[in-house]
Amino acid sequence: MTIQPGQAIPSVKVMQATAEGPKEVDTAEFFKGRTVVLFGVPGAFTPTCSAKHLPGFVTQAAALKAKGVDAIACMAVNDAFVMGAWAKDQGITDEVAMLADGSAAFTRAMGLEFDLTARGLGIRSQRFALVAKDGKVTHVAVEAPGAFEVSKAEAILGVL
Repeated sequence: MTIQPGQAIPSVKVMQATAEGPKEVDTAEFFKGRTVVLFGVPGAFTPTCSAKHLPGFVTQAAALKAKGVDAIACMAVNDAFVMGAWAKDQGITDEVAMLADGSAAFTRAMGLEFDLTARGLGIRSQRFALVAKDGKVTHVAVEAPGAFEVSKAEAILGVL
């Protein structure tokens, strides 16, 4: 079942792509004591993710932070090296934390997995965005397959 408002972010180890290399992060600790916007994408370097989803959150980072967001994170079922290369390709420095859920453990714990095995992509994350305050989800928006409306940065700005 998909995580719902009022539920706690599960504690799962993921990797964060940083300038110094991959760093292990506990998701419960990452969300603790602050307001975080997390958006998930089916994959790094994929068309909508690279052309619209990630750039939208980079462009709107200052506006999100002005509404009380402490951190913005992008998560994909890719490894930390791919997430780091994607951040470099997109010109991201520290506006968005790039979280790698290589084995989809966090994605599954959140109930947001999407089986794209038939298309050669394996288990991926659904396209989504959520807001969490001190580790508890306050808003979650999951896209219908192929859609890009409820999880874009502008939609999240509208619910803050």
